[in-house]
Amino acid sequence: MIKKICEFTRDIPYLGPILEPKPKVAVIRMAGVIADSSMIRRAGINHQKFSKLVEHAFEMMNVKALALVINSPGGSPAQCSLISSQIRALSEEKDIPVYAFVEDVAASGGYWLSCCGDKIYAQNSSIVGSIGVISAGFGLDEFIQKYEIKRRIHTSGKDKSFLDPFKPERAEDVARLKELQSAIHEDFKIWVKERRGEKLKGSDEDLMEGAFWTGADAKEKGLVDGIGDVTSVMKEKFGEEIKFVNLTPEKKWFSSLPLMGEEVRADLVYDALNIAEERAYWARFGF
Repeated sequence: MIKKICEFTRDIPYLGPILEPKPKVAVIRMAGVIADSSMIRRAGINHQKFSKLVEHAFEMMNVKALALVINSPGGSPAQCSLISSQIRALSEEKDIPVYAFVEDVAASGGYWLSCCGDKIYAQNSSIVGSIGVISAGFGLDEFIQKYEIKRRIHTSGKDKSFLDPFKPERAEDVARLKELQSAIHEDFKIWVKERRGEKLKGSDEDLMEGAFWTGADAKEKGLVDGIGDVTSVMKEKFGEEIKFVNLTPEKKWFSSLPLMGEEVRADLVYDALNIAEERAYWARFGF
């Protein structure tokens, strides 16, 4: 209704320019590990958390572009795919361009999300790339054997204890894991080629085997389009009067409520494990 009123009054002398909304850039900051929140409590990025914001960004009146500010070491390929598919579908439906801006890191899944952008910008010292798939865990079979801990596990189906960390690693499990990783890696490469196309300068062996670079080097390889930040680039493209609308996910109010008794200890242990896992993601890139 408001949009129709503005369109009606746009050409009225004196009144039209006052009522006409200023051009806007919707800014969504995506920071942290990419994972469903049920998997990693401190996960910064997932589809559930951002889907409504993305919808709102494209529905804003007189929005000229969506700017994604990304700072992520990676995470879940499925979450990356869900978020990217939604952004690209709405961008094409609404004919609104998307620009991605890398801060410290856009690696692995972080770079996957960056490729949502019709253009990607980074800082000279940003870390960009890591187009690959990784899986990590621990082998605790010798540990429990040393302390004479008995492992009791009962399954129906010979592969239900796949890569059990308390059992010796099986060659067939590793082979199956590599098949899964190869399939996901192939999806990642197809997505990057689809989005970057002829801008890429280098072979698959050079660009898509897990290596990462500074923003300056990534520009030379065609992984990003330029060096710049969201404010300067958007003002250059849309004028100094452009209005930035920052969209932020809502925080769940109950997450800060104090816990009691056993809940406190369980919560502290769970948070410690989550922090360790999160730090492992960042540590791969020197952060």
